Amino acid sequence: MQLQAHVEHLRTPHKWGRPVLQGSGTPGQFDSWAVDCPFVFYHHDQFHMMYIGFDGSGYQTGLAVSDNLLDWTPKGIMLERLQAGSRWDHVGAAGSWLLLESDQLYEIPRLKKLNNKYWMIYHSYPEVGYEAGGAVMGLAWCEDEELLHWHRLDEPIFTYESGEHWELGGLYKCCVIEHNDQYYMFYNAKCTGEPWTEETGIATSTDLIHWTRHASNPVIAVQPDTYYSQFFSDPCVKFDRTLGKFINFGFGFDGRHAQGALAVSDEDLLHWSVYPEPWISHGSHGELDETHAHKSSVIYWQDTLYHFYCACRPAREGDRAVIYYGENNREFRCITVATSKPL
Repeated sequence: MQLQAHVEHLRTPHKWGRPVLQGSGTPGQFDSWAVDCPFVFYHHDQFHMMYIGFDGSGYQTGLAVSDNLLDWTPKGIMLERLQAGSRWDHVGAAGSWLLLESDQLYEIPRLKKLNNKYWMIYHSYPEVGYEAGGAVMGLAWCEDEELLHWHRLDEPIFTYESGEHWELGGLYKCCVIEHNDQYYMFYNAKCTGEPWTEETGIATSTDLIHWTRHASNPVIAVQPDTYYSQFFSDPCVKFDRTLGKFINFGFGFDGRHAQGALAVSDEDLLHWSVYPEPWISHGSHGELDETHAHKSSVIYWQDTLYHFYCACRPAREGDRAVIYYGENNREFRCITVATSKPL
């Protein structure tokens, strides 16, 4: 109950209710079926959003720009599909996180340069299809100030094969912050078997290439009879100076709905208290996030918190882009926002 009283300033109850970015619906485009996984930052006097697009075969990573955080214009592709069989990540590459100057919630997120380069961690699935096979993580760098020309390291930097039982099904999206002179990578992964669980762990590094898993993983585990009984996934970790604590805008899944979650930790980053109710709840019938409200990116601007997330509902006639999971399972998946103040 103490946690509930102290985090009310992080609420974003005002849902925009419509997409800020959606799939193109154009055959042959990287985002023809859907967009997903927003990552919002500020670069060269303009807001940017890294996001992933799905075309029925795999993920590719795109970039959009905005002057006001509501009206977004696609700019280009950051990580594209490669020639079949050319590399371990040829099917597609999903940008997870860009290295930032600060993890402070109330500071505008800006990209950090190391060795005069920008750095991105991404994940890639080995097979054609929707998240087909166990994904592993790669590292890419860029010197292009337009952020559209990235160079990938030859080998993965983090794989599930060397992990523990809870992560042997594959890796998903990660978040990287700097703390105590090293990098902390929060990542979610799944176990093997059906239905699987997804939980959140930590790995640390001093060079972004060699990572060591923490012995206490997973640091945020699923809990029976909660909204995160099957998944606690997609970490987005910030430091909240108001609380004097780290916060994690992840998401929980109970087998029916994925919903935004909030967890809070002291400076050890290992012990987390999860808010007992969904932080961003799925919507009512017919609303944009009727099925899922998940995969967060949070930015503070002009005294307002903007909480970007992926919204999903059943597809309907007129939708520009649709994911086909099966003959009678069609979904509209887009990126939207909720805010702390009415817009």
